[in-house]
Amino acid sequence: ILYWSLSFWLTSHSFCGCCILGFGIYLLIHSKFGVLFHNLPSLTLGNVLVIVGSIIMVVAFLGCMGSIKENKCLLMSFFVLLLIILLAEVILAILLFVYEQKLQVYVAEGLTKSIQRYNSDNSTKAAWDSIQSFLQCCGVNGTSDWTSGVPASCPKGSNVKGCYIQAKQWFHSNFLYIGITTICVCVIQVLGMSFALTLNCQIDKTSQVLGL
Repeated sequence: ILYWSLSFWLTSHSFCGCCILGFGIYLLIHSKFGVLFHNLPSLTLGNVLVIVGSIIMVVAFLGCMGSIKENKCLLMSFFVLLLIILLAEVILAILLFVYEQKLQVYVAEGLTKSIQRYNSDNSTKAAWDSIQSFLQCCGVNGTSDWTSGVPASCPKGSNVKGCYIQAKQWFHSNFLYIGITTICVCVIQVLGMSFALTLNCQIDKTSQVLGL
């Protein structure tokens, strides 16, 4: 039962990793929002998803090989990697909470600077047009940010909100779902660690019984 439980967990984990990797590749091909942050153009959602998906698949592969071959070294490597990932997620959540204000200032400054490149850089223009059409917003804080003329991608009306405010509202409105998803991911990781440790102990007991 333990073996099949771990196998099912690893299969679902690998499938999730493939989905995340595929979605990340799709965003890298079709999304150009990274150009909005000129200082860190590589720090995009697509790149992050590709890295996360690759790590998940590697970890799942280690666990799969460890369970099939009943190799204690691979199982412990699988456990340690899952523990490192879990600790990294906790540390990242703490850092985001502690430096939330600085992060917001950085994002706002990056978006404001990118507006200045709207007419000179086609990639920046395409990114702004996409985000303004998607969020139904205009500029960073409003239409007044466009000193050289309001783009056609901005929605019409006098009460149009800035994209920064709209993005924050979208995040807060989906905060519950994001929190539930994060908790579920952590629970899945803890279950994987528990399965790996239990199977490792079972291998030890089997070895003792067989006199190995």
